[in-house]
Amino acid sequence: MNSLIVSIIFIVLGIAIKYGKMYFLIAGYNTLSKEEKDKYDIDGIANVFRNAMFGMSFILIFGYLISKWFENPKIATYSLFIAIAIGLPYLLIVSNSQKYKVKKDN
Repeated sequence: MNSLIVSIIFIVLGIAIKYGKMYFLIAGYNTLSKEEKDKYDIDGIANVFRNAMFGMSFILIFGYLISKWFENPKIATYSLFIAIAIGLPYLLIVSNSQKYKVKKDN
């Protein structure tokens, strides 16, 4: 059951960041100056956050369903660790890539 609660939280966060434009939830973005914020494609980064949150949520829901099928609650716990082990590095690596830095011609 805890996996479903965490999954719902991930879905809500993904929707809030992407569609609610709650960019202050992205660590460090809120502290940047206006000039620094203009250097980043925040819509692209918000897409990455939404996709990562939805992906981690999918892994949690899938793990929960499998744990119910096999009647083994440890599977749901393992799915949480797998979701974080895959989702967090993906989120950090992709969102910090050069792809989301705005190139300005001088």
